[in-house]
Amino acid sequence: LALSTAALVRSYDMNSEPGGVHGISSKSFGETYQLCSSEPFRAQPAGAFCSGFLVAPDIMVTAGHCIESVTDCNTTRFVFDYGVFQPGVFPVNSPDSNIYSCAEILETQVNGVGADFAVVRLDRAVKGRSSLKLRRRGAISPGQGLVVIGHPAGLPTKVAEGGKVRALRSEHFIASVDTYGGNSGSAVFNKNTLEVEGVLVRGENDL
Repeated sequence: LALSTAALVRSYDMNSEPGGVHGISSKSFGETYQLCSSEPFRAQPAGAFCSGFLVAPDIMVTAGHCIESVTDCNTTRFVFDYGVFQPGVFPVNSPDSNIYSCAEILETQVNGVGADFAVVRLDRAVKGRSSLKLRRRGAISPGQGLVVIGHPAGLPTKVAEGGKVRALRSEHFIASVDTYGGNSGSAVFNKNTLEVEGVLVRGENDL
């Protein structure tokens, strides 16, 4: 599932490097938030500003407040595999093949107490990754277990288990999940079916 999620990175935080890669400039998590040396993930880079996920070969979903305008679209890059796959090896750059641009906003809505999502078309189809399955009918139940995959505080991919639905509302549900800012746009999965139940868009204060 994580392979079908992406980090949203500003185009001006990326620079072309030799060998078909782009560098991603960022401070570490610890530098950004002045964290204690014992804080988990302190040394990891925090280069993302939001999260997103693939729902069709060239269609991504994220939070509406992450991409609201044409300017947002033009300055956003979707970076797959922005993660830690070997201990101590951090994603300070990315192959060009893993970087996609926002070609078109198909829909964006931002409602302070309801809908907050954006659907965008990428500049090309994504190869070698599966589109995530969405719940098409019915509704999730209170108490249902959840998993969130995204980029808390802009960090490399994190998979947060142990979430649970607390309450249902007409246009959204409330859950207890281990997330930070930067997780906005993350896919929220049903732990049993692995279908996407929603998009993470709001939360309490992080730190």
